[in-house]
Amino acid sequence: MSELERWETRFRAPGYAFGKEPNAFLKAQADLLRGRQTALSVADGEGRNGVWLAEQGLDVHAIDFSQAALEKSRALAAERGVRLRTEVADITNWRWPTNAYDVIAAIFIQVVIPAERPAFFANLKRALKPGGLLLMQSYRPEQLKYGTGGPRDVERLYTRALLEAGFGDMAELKIREHDSAISEGTAHVGMSALIDLVAKKQSQCPEY
Repeated sequence: MSELERWETRFRAPGYAFGKEPNAFLKAQADLLRGRQTALSVADGEGRNGVWLAEQGLDVHAIDFSQAALEKSRALAAERGVRLRTEVADITNWRWPTNAYDVIAAIFIQVVIPAERPAFFANLKRALKPGGLLLMQSYRPEQLKYGTGGPRDVERLYTRALLEAGFGDMAELKIREHDSAISEGTAHVGMSALIDLVAKKQSQCPEY
């Protein structure tokens, strides 16, 4: 079974695998958001994060490579009374825009292999407008001992050193490592080894 088939099967099952409520880290950044901003929610899945961003007044573009996930995303947006622009996209070959979004949310986006990671990180930075905000939460290698969600391949998990190397050229960079209990549907439940990143792109920045 391919990676796409695996996710399509998961998302075609009844209910919302990761729940309908936003990621707790993302929700905690509400004070950094401003209405009418443009936002990209990367690999948004069933829509819990993209819909929440739309509820904050942002113009949200949600991408995911699963059509089944985006169908649920649109249903959740309708249920909550917000608009969400969705697009089927594989983040490894999507035509990433330049200077397009005020905010990018990348929550548990650990699907790229190490060889693809430099390009992915560069694409995230390039797609932000000057001064734009990047919000990421990921699993650390210590997550393997918990087994409460995320990939089982340690090379897909993030460390402080990895994120500092990838985003050290941002104007502002805050990284927090912590072990916390999370409850996101049935897929992410229990104590988890997490790493949070809040970064701001330079107002005048080089090409990535």
